[in-house]
Formats: sequence, structure tokens, C-alpha cells
Amino acid sequence: MSLPQNIFRAVYAESDIARYKGNPFIEALPAISTIRGIKSKLEGKVIYNPTASYLDARQRAHELCGLLDDFFQPLSMHVALEEKISLMMRGGYVARNIETGQLQQHLQNGYERMMTGDITSFRFAEAPSTARCLSLIGCSGSGKSSSVMRILATYPQAIYHEKYNTYQLSYLRIECPVDGSLKSLCLNFFQEVDKHLHTDLTERYGRKRHSTEVLLSFMAQVANQYAIGVLVIDEIQRLSRKQKAGQERMLEFFVALVNIIGVPVILVGTPKARPIFELELQSARRSTGIGSMVWEPLPQNKNKIDKVTGKPKPSEWRLLTDKLWQYQWLIHRDEPLTEEIRNTWFELSQGVLDIVVKLFVLAQLRAIVTGVERLSSKLLIKVYESELQPIHPMIEALKSGKAATIAKYSDLKYKAIDKRLLELSKQISEIEISKTETLPFASNSEGMRLYNLLLGMGCESSLLVPLVQRAITEHSNLQVRALIPLVLEWYEQKPNEAEETKEKPKLINAKSWHTLPSEDLRYGYSQHNKRSTELHQFYKQQGNVFDMTSWLKQSI
Repeated sequence: MSLPQNIFRAVYAESDIARYKGNPFIEALPAISTIRGIKSKLEGKVIYNPTASYLDARQRAHELCGLLDDFFQPLSMHVALEEKISLMMRGGYVARNIETGQLQQHLQNGYERMMTGDITSFRFAEAPSTARCLSLIGCSGSGKSSSVMRILATYPQAIYHEKYNTYQLSYLRIECPVDGSLKSLCLNFFQEVDKHLHTDLTERYGRKRHSTEVLLSFMAQVANQYAIGVLVIDEIQRLSRKQKAGQERMLEFFVALVNIIGVPVILVGTPKARPIFELELQSARRSTGIGSMVWEPLPQNKNKIDKVTGKPKPSEWRLLTDKLWQYQWLIHRDEPLTEEIRNTWFELSQGVLDIVVKLFVLAQLRAIVTGVERLSSKLLIKVYESELQPIHPMIEALKSGKAATIAKYSDLKYKAIDKRLLELSKQISEIEISKTETLPFASNSEGMRLYNLLLGMGCESSLLVPLVQRAITEHSNLQVRALIPLVLEWYEQKPNEAEETKEKPKLINAKSWHTLPSEDLRYGYSQHNKRSTELHQFYKQQGNVFDMTSWLKQSI
């Protein structure tokens, strides 16, 4: 029998754990990963080539925006979450073993519930449940939902067991309805199962005028019929829009799903969802069946001393920012990541992972638009003030550390920021078009690449234009690699030794000093011209200020 591409035929590997042995649903899953294996599976694959820093601005904008999707750095909290999900999924299957008939027992009881419409009833012997529930609470943008789905994506979602002629869904994610309706929740569930198993449950159950109780019993039966390993219910804070009675009713269903039906459940939401779990003791107790996790922003901890080696052990914040700093598509990308920049970065993002990455990407786009082509604390602050205004209330709430204030602003959406990303990309295209119109070799891709490469090496733009034009005209048969040393040789020649060119070098206008290399005194002045004390300190850090005091002490 041929299967759809998204459904995998079961391949079994005997488990080393006694309680998992002989359970087809568990032995068809990938082997339990080591910590190193987990990190390898979860890590984002960013395709990065340092030479891409010298592509034209529009191409670099595309590379930068790809970083938002591709970058993912596994942290200790991701490893902890993976361990919990692994335990929940496999543990939930222990009491639903199709080989021993335990699954059939659950299905028989499910039939009774469908007939009576009572989610808690059972006619046959009550089947044991080994399922657990996990509540995961964190601010919007902290990466809780994406982390859960990234971990679950390491498992095959739909598996066909030919020997038993049955399907297994190792996980399923649905969103809590906007109106907090139980009926809408059931319909969302049927639609997701239809999408992954190509069934017609929505048509069979959703189109008819069934009561909510009957739909819930259908949902519970389907969850066991297709051996769902973990059911993820996201945006649980939407329940707060319901009256207290409606919230309790849905929570009772979640408890029944775990206690009676035997399906592990992960409830994901913002801090607004916390009071929902305190409505009744049973719900609160069940939601911590395998541990409640508060998905906190990444803290800015200081380096700890490794007890084994005795050497400083970098904090996760340092490791994350060091890794991210490598992915720059700027001409002056060699600027060091100073503690000042790192501290400013944390202050403006408060360790919220989504904001950490978006601030980094937006700052690079702004650096390309303005021509500064490097990152600095000053630029990060400007970007935060102008591009990230929608999240200012949430950042201030996180800085305050007050739970009530954090909950108030915990579910802010970032649509305005995403829109700003597109606007900056458009600005880059417009600037690039106006810039290339002034270059005689604008239509020559090799000429533009040669020009950008040499510009990144610190050559002055006004001197480069005639030299690059001369190189591609006189040596059109040579590749860029061969042209670079040739142009550099011309560039280094003294004026009386070099061939006269048609265009004379132009003076660099003060308005363009911010585009010069960092070691150029004019660049420093462009960044601190209104603050003489800061300018002096900047020059001193660069070693451009003569230390008269030390010199006098040595001469005495």
C-alpha cells in the first residue's frame, strides 16, 4: 500500500528500557537522544559566507532576513523541555500498548462515552492512564511555542503500523479558539487530524449539529484511535475571555483528557494564563504532572567558575550573543563585540529571544541604509527607539520585575516590527538604485563585486571608482580574485608614479564621515562631534591620544 509523503511506515527498534519494550508506538519513535544529540538536532542551520558581506545591499538584506528563520541556538532550557516532552510522549504510550490490548480497552471506553455523551463514563474496566500534563508559560516572543514545535519536529508526526493496520500521530498542535469556545476547539482538532492523516473527520463530525459534549467525546475517541502521543494546546490565555464557568468547563475537559483518556497534554500560554490554572486545585495539580515551566527570558548572568577546570564558564547570554555576532553582512563586520554593546543589547531586549534576534537584524539593515556599515551601542539604541516602539511597554514591564505588570503586556504582537523590516529592505533597494546610477560599472556584476570587496578592505570610494573601471576595461578576461591585487597595486602607487586618470580624487564630505573605517579619526568625530568628552575618550581607547603624563614620568 502506497502512503502519502508525510506518513512514514513504522520501523521498530527495541528499547533498552523495560517498561517501553514490546510497545510498537514507542519502538517506532527515534531513539532517546543524548544532550549533545538534542543540541545537534535543534540547532539552526545558517548558511553564511563572510564574502557575502561585499554583495550589493539588496542581496545582503535578503541574507539578513533569512537569519530570522534560520538562527536557533539550543540553550539549557531547550534541553530541559525536550527531556520533559520525551518523557511525556513515551510515558503516555505505556498504558496504550496496542500489542497487549490496552489501546483497545481505551477505545472500548471511548465508544461508551460517544454513546452517552459523558466524557467521564466507562462501561468496561477503567483503563489505567500513564499520561501527564505540562503547562508552559512565557511572554510573547520568548520562543516557547517555536521551541515546542522545533523539538516535536525531531519526531516523525504521522506513522503507519502495517502489522496492526493503524495510524499513529506522535504529536498534534492546535490553538485555543479566539472566543475560548469548546466547540471551536473540537473543530480545530478535527481539521488538524484531517490535514495530517487525510481523513474526513471535520465533515463527519463537524458539519452535523452535535452538542459540545458529544463533540468532546468524539475528540477523545479520535485521540486514542490515532494514538496521539502529545496534544499541544497553544494560546491558552484566550480562555481568560470566557466567563469563569466556561473556563472551568474547558479545564475539566483537559483534566479528563489526561486522567481518563490517557493523552498527554501541553498547555502553552502567556502569563495571563496563570490565573486560569488556579481556578481549581485538581487542574493546577494536573497541569504540573511532569512539571510546570515558566519560560523566562534569557538572564544576563555573570560567568561562573567551572568546578572541574577552575576556569570561567561563559554564561548562556554570552554564548548566544557571541554566536549571533558572527552573522553580519556588513562591510565593517570585524568590529569587536564589546561589553558595552553586549550590555546595551541586553538592556534593550531584556533577553527575550525573538527581540534579541530582531534587534540584531534591524540594526544591520539600518547600518546598510545609513552607510555606517557597522554595529555599535549608539546604533542599537537608535533602532530600539525608532523601530521597536510597539514593544517598549513590555520591555519596561520586564525591567520592573513586577508579575502583574508583566502579565498586562505579555502578549504584545510584533506585526509592526515585521512591517518595519520590510520597509527598511525597501529603503535599501531605493538607496542601492540611486547609488548604482552614479557608478560607471553599475551594470557589471563583477565590477560591483570587486568595488564592494575593495571598499570593505578600507579603500576610499572616490579613489576606487576610476581604478575599478580601468581594471574591468583593460582586463575583462580576469576574474575578481586576480583583479584585487592588481587594483591594490595601482591604489598604493604614489600620484607621480600612477597613470593619470580622467577623474581626480574627491574630498570626502563631512556628512559621509560615518561610512569611513573605525580607525579613521573622522569616523570618531562623526559619532561624537557634539560631545567633546566622549570624543576624547573614544580616541584614547583607540590609542590615538598621546599619554603625556606617562611620558613625563618615564623621562624623569
